[in-house]
Amino acid sequence: MPTDSISWSEALRVYLHPRVVTLFFLGFSAGLPLLLVFSTLSAWLADMNVSRTAIGFFGWVGITYSIKVLWAPVVDRLPLPLLTRRLGQRRSWMLAGQIGVVIGLLGMAMTDPQQQLVQVALLALLVAFSSSTQDVAIDAFRIEAAITEYQGAMASTYILGYRIAMLVAGAGALYIADFGSWPLAYLCMALLMGVGVITVLLISEPAHPKVSESELIEQELHHKVSGGNRALNWFVDAVVAPFVEFFRRNGRFALLILLFIGLFRLSDIVMGIMANPFYLDLGFSKSDIASIGKVFGFFMTIAGSFLGGLLVVRYGVFRPLVAGAVLVALTNLLFAQLSLVGPELPWLALVISADNLSGGFSNAVFIAYLSGLTNRAYTATQYALFSSVMTLPGKFVSGFSGVIVDASSYTHFFIYAAVMGIPAIILAIVLMRRESR
Repeated sequence: MPTDSISWSEALRVYLHPRVVTLFFLGFSAGLPLLLVFSTLSAWLADMNVSRTAIGFFGWVGITYSIKVLWAPVVDRLPLPLLTRRLGQRRSWMLAGQIGVVIGLLGMAMTDPQQQLVQVALLALLVAFSSSTQDVAIDAFRIEAAITEYQGAMASTYILGYRIAMLVAGAGALYIADFGSWPLAYLCMALLMGVGVITVLLISEPAHPKVSESELIEQELHHKVSGGNRALNWFVDAVVAPFVEFFRRNGRFALLILLFIGLFRLSDIVMGIMANPFYLDLGFSKSDIASIGKVFGFFMTIAGSFLGGLLVVRYGVFRPLVAGAVLVALTNLLFAQLSLVGPELPWLALVISADNLSGGFSNAVFIAYLSGLTNRAYTATQYALFSSVMTLPGKFVSGFSGVIVDASSYTHFFIYAAVMGIPAIILAIVLMRRESR
């Protein structure tokens, strides 16, 4: 566990580790598809005069990221024909996910949302499914590729690559759409997925250790459940054992941990789907959004993520975790104020800066926290459980965001989003006090 005695120079040197650098490129590959089925897609649909209520329902496509735990055991244990033998378990599944993303984006580039809205939704679902599958494999790779003390720094470089990809998929796609067309923007994004493909082909596969405690749990479950059946043995090892191990290790407190994970990003996710429609409805141009909301805000995200990584190395995870929960909730109030001020560029810069600084900080700290909860014998399945729980409540509630805006106002919507962050603050304090005891 990091302590206050670690110097700032020692913390900074962590960022030079080769595995830490590798996570930058994998983060880019993971971050590129997200906005293309989220806020960038909502901007495209708004530009095509699709109703705000329908745009809100597109937020449910993101639920795919929240239920990836359902197929994470397959990614964790099942080898892919030909690919796994040559690339290994993690790299083969990363590559398969990237290929699916490329196919989905190319299909969206050839589809008209005004005439084929259902087809757009299905292709977006393919992108989300393939992207979330890639995420499962990358998360497992990240946790297995380096020691626990490096996880905060790896989370930071991962977020750096992730946010650069979001800058490309956000500001880049908006610029291309403004000066070219939306189909051209999605075609370019499909080509940029080549960064992830090249990275997977160049890196080495990490070790997949078996932990003695996990082997004992599996043997116990084999005796109780499968009775020697090979198919049931595989199901028990891949699906049942990871959950049994987590709950046995944490006891009844495991439920409180899962509740905290589900609430930590609730307010952030709920407001995210309406951000670009909000900017457009307020009177900002697509170029304004790209220049300030994406480019200027990008640097604040990087500053926040690296600050979060350093504080995790220097002070541990829990104090930064509480600070992150507070910042995420407070920044929603700035959006509410912007809705009252109107289309003022300085205010947009202030709000976006604060939002991205808090977002980068809280995400780096939260990823490090989740990584520390994982047993390396079940990295893909357990981390998928945590990340699914992390986004599922927010994704579900975000589907009604358009309904809330249409029924009230953007001001009330962002205030509601801020209030949703209060339970996460309380639970973060509870976790910190439990750890200190």
